[in-house]
Amino acid sequence: MLDVKFTERLLALHYVFPVPLNRLQPLLEADPDLQKLEQMPVQEIARYLNISVEKSKRLQENYANTLISPLKQAYEAHNIFPIPFHHPMYPNKLLALYDPPVVLYTKGLVDILKNWRRIAIVGSRQATSYSEKILNYVVPPLIEHDYIIVSGLAKGADRMAHEAAIRYAGQTIAVLGHGLFHLYPKENRKLAEIIEQEHLLISEYPPYVKPQKWYFPMRNRIISGLSEGILVTEAAEKSGTLSTIEHGLENGKHIFVVPGDITKPLSKGPHKLLLEGATPVWNGYQIIEEIEGFLLSK
Repeated sequence: MLDVKFTERLLALHYVFPVPLNRLQPLLEADPDLQKLEQMPVQEIARYLNISVEKSKRLQENYANTLISPLKQAYEAHNIFPIPFHHPMYPNKLLALYDPPVVLYTKGLVDILKNWRRIAIVGSRQATSYSEKILNYVVPPLIEHDYIIVSGLAKGADRMAHEAAIRYAGQTIAVLGHGLFHLYPKENRKLAEIIEQEHLLISEYPPYVKPQKWYFPMRNRIISGLSEGILVTEAAEKSGTLSTIEHGLENGKHIFVVPGDITKPLSKGPHKLLLEGATPVWNGYQIIEEIEGFLLSK
């Protein structure tokens, strides 16, 4: 049974101090129910959270104010459903990360998370029509076998992945690098509206948090963590996409790439991954076979 009071205190703390779980762990070990935080000496808070005493004082004051604010009602008014790390709906795979999200702020069909069959599809923001063609071969078999497409709602390959899932009547999860009150990039606003109505938006940041450059690499560990495997369409040799792959490798994920034209710069990332042991694929059945361990009729 979910401890409602602890959940309220945790959401209030995360609202004013939105950091991953490993940053909060020393405090939670000292105060597992967060019942002492309001009266705790600021020097202790500073020590547990590895922040300055001055910042600890502000945190404690802001935390106390947030506790008495209508946070729950505000989230409900905006159709935001927060899933803290101890909630039954929180994906266990994320707890295997070095730095799991404390809370997943979600908007849309949260029951999508009950399906373990999730594949991340990522690639360059400058992805070409080749990525779109690839997805017409890869996505339909995945959808047919009840796989959810996970990506980051960025320009290029991410957008194409979400749109392919929708086009083939599947489900998709978009992981954001900012709070749900904001949207980046603006060109994907219409797509985001469709996803929040019929699929699922996820962020580890409270809704007010604006996009920051360094949040997007952090987001990539969630894209990887949610998924059984990761497919790269097109990516430059030194692409930010490869940070998602690094997270995937650290956590034992299947890595797939689609071979490309050797004369194109956006084929260099996938070909480098092939050299390092990624699995080449040219249809979705190969991904399912690799993950589920049996052959499917083509």
